[in-house]
Amino acid sequence: MLKWMATSLAALTIAVSLPAQQSGRSEDLKHQQIEIQREIDELKSSLTDSKKRTRASIRQLEMVQEKLRLREKAISNINQQIDRLEGNIDRSKMEIDSLDTRLDTMKAQYARNMVAAYKLRTNYGFLNFMLSARSFNEAFKRIQYFRAYHDYCEEQEVTIKKTQKLLAGKINGLQSTRREKDEVVKKQVVQKKELEEEKKEKNEVVRSLKTREQEISKELTAKKKADRQLGFAIQNAISADFYTGTGGRRKSTTKKAKTTTKKVTKKKVKGKNNDDDDDNDLALTPEAKLLSGNFKNNKGKLPWPVEKALIKIHFGPYKIPGMEVIGNNPGITLATEPNAEVRAVFDGEVLSVFNVEGNRSVMVRHGNYFTVYANLASVSVTKNQKITGGQVIGIADNASDGNGEIEFILMKERTNIDPAQWIKKK
Repeated sequence: MLKWMATSLAALTIAVSLPAQQSGRSEDLKHQQIEIQREIDELKSSLTDSKKRTRASIRQLEMVQEKLRLREKAISNINQQIDRLEGNIDRSKMEIDSLDTRLDTMKAQYARNMVAAYKLRTNYGFLNFMLSARSFNEAFKRIQYFRAYHDYCEEQEVTIKKTQKLLAGKINGLQSTRREKDEVVKKQVVQKKELEEEKKEKNEVVRSLKTREQEISKELTAKKKADRQLGFAIQNAISADFYTGTGGRRKSTTKKAKTTTKKVTKKKVKGKNNDDDDDNDLALTPEAKLLSGNFKNNKGKLPWPVEKALIKIHFGPYKIPGMEVIGNNPGITLATEPNAEVRAVFDGEVLSVFNVEGNRSVMVRHGNYFTVYANLASVSVTKNQKITGGQVIGIADNASDGNGEIEFILMKERTNIDPAQWIKKK
C-alpha cells in the first residue's frame, strides 16, 4: 500500500511539472508574434509615406512583398501556437481522466480502510487483535503494522485532498487553455484576411509598375551597367592588392598568383558558396588571418551598413513580377533615408576608393573578405586607412524616387556571397 501511495505522489509531481515546461515555448512564440507584428506595422507606415511621396516603385514592391512574407510568418507562428494549445488541451484531458480514475481508486481504497478501522475502533478490538497473535514477535509486528496502517490512512486522506485540488486546477486550466485557443483562432482569421488584402495590394503595385515598364527597364539597365563597371573596379583592386602583396598579404610571384586564381575559380564551380571554405587560398599575414577569422566568426551578427534600411533588390538573380525585366545582383541593394550615413560593418582597411557612373564607392578589406559600399554621394575615408566597425565611411546617394540607396557587396576573395546571410536579422 505504501508503495502504491509513493507512485501516486510521483505521478502528481510529474503532472504539475509538465505544464511549466510547455509554457516556456508558448511564451517564446507569443514574443515572436509581437516582434513580427511590430515589423509589419513599421513597414505599413513606411509604405504609406512612400506612396504619398512617389509613384509605384521597386522599393514599394519590395515593401509589399516583405510585408507578405512577414504576414505568412505571423500566420505560421499562430498555427504553431494553435498546435501547441491543442496539444496542451489533449494532455490536460488525459491528465484529468487519469486523475479522475486515480481519485476513484483512492476513494474506494480509503472507504475499505475506514471499514477496517471501524472494526478496530475500540480498545477491546485492538487488544483482541494483539492477543490473538501466536507469539511475541508476531504481536510486535502487529503493533508495527497497526501504526503503519494508521499513518497510511492519514497520508491517503492528504493525497486524496491534494488530488482533488489538482484535478480542480486541471479543469480550470483546460477551460483557460480553450479560451486562449479561441482568441488565437480569432487572430488567425484576422491575419488571413490581412494576407488576402496584401496580396491585392501587391497586384496593384505590380499593375502600376507595369505602366512604367519602359522607365523601370531603363533604370535597371543603368543598374546592370553600373554593376558591371563596379565588378571590374573591384576585381582590379583585388588584383592590384594581390600582385603588390600589400595590405596584409604576403608577396607572391605572378605564377603563384595565377595558380591561386585558378584554384578559386575551381571552387566557384564546385559549390554555390565559398564563404565556409578554409581561408587559405591566398597567403595572409598572421594579423590578416586573425582578422579574416574574426570576420568569419561574425556571420549572421554583422550590423547593417545603414541604420534604417530595406532590401530593395536581393542578392543573385531577380525578376520584377509581371515584367520582362531580369537581372543578377552582385550584392544587395538597400533603400534607406535620404543622406543616410553609411558605416563599415567590421574592422578593416580601405583597399580602394573609386568612382562608378558618377558615384563614389569604398572597398574595405577584412583579411581575405571584402565589403563594398557603392552609390555614395560623398566619402569620408581614404585608401589604406585603418577603420573600425561602425565608423562612418560616407553618405548614401539618392535614388530616382528621392530616397537614399546604396549597393552593399560582400566577397570572399574573388567570389560574391549573399550579404543578407551575414548581417543581423531585423
